[in-house]
Amino acid sequence: MSQRVMITAAASGIGRSIAKAFHEDGARVHICDVNEDALAAFREEFPEIAATHVNVTSEAEIENWFDEALDDLGGLDVMVNNAGIKGPTAPVDDIDFAEWRECLSVGIDSYFLCARRAAPLLKDQKSGTIINLSSTAGLFGFGNRTPYAAAKWAVVGFTKSLAIELGPYKCTSNAICPGTVRGDRINRVIQGEAELRGVPFEVVARQMVGGQSIERFVEPEEIADLALFLASPAARMINGQAIAVDGHTETFHIR
Repeated sequence: MSQRVMITAAASGIGRSIAKAFHEDGARVHICDVNEDALAAFREEFPEIAATHVNVTSEAEIENWFDEALDDLGGLDVMVNNAGIKGPTAPVDDIDFAEWRECLSVGIDSYFLCARRAAPLLKDQKSGTIINLSSTAGLFGFGNRTPYAAAKWAVVGFTKSLAIELGPYKCTSNAICPGTVRGDRINRVIQGEAELRGVPFEVVARQMVGGQSIERFVEPEEIADLALFLASPAARMINGQAIAVDGHTETFHIR
């Protein structure tokens, strides 16, 4: 039987790569995203994959998406929480509370809202997995990006707690912690840090990967490979883990 997969914020970037990987592996996939342009491009490229416009910070929209997706898929085996925004790049004393709340709302509140709906389904069938996207910022911290780092640390704690709750039902919960993943999002992060410090983009980019044992950007497909593995029978005893895909970060202090 094909796996039934739901993925948040999956019309572009890492989420798109994860959706593509599951689809090519034979899974039935239903994604959501808030970006209409990205959704339109995704639907054109992957007409076989259902794609819904959802603001993941809205409880009502998450509830409606689950109703739609479950009707479409006929159930759920894999929930991938991928939503997140980079948040502000500034010292903590220069960050507005609204910016803090927005970053936490997208980056952890949405994970709660989706897990709350997914958990009863997985427990009832005594199978399935929740995969949460954290970050190496959720392992090391990230100066001048406290909202983002706080959200990603919260994802790890949330994941480990879900693992305790779901484990007795033969369900797993794990976090993937990407490093510097090639794409538009990391470019915006690098640009923000470069502007804050008054240095060229290329300087920050080199420093980002310079703290890794393997000094290159992670490809989005490498994150998708791990997601596929964690949802496979080969990973049935991997639970409550925060697994980095980062070429081994030796230091996260990029100054």
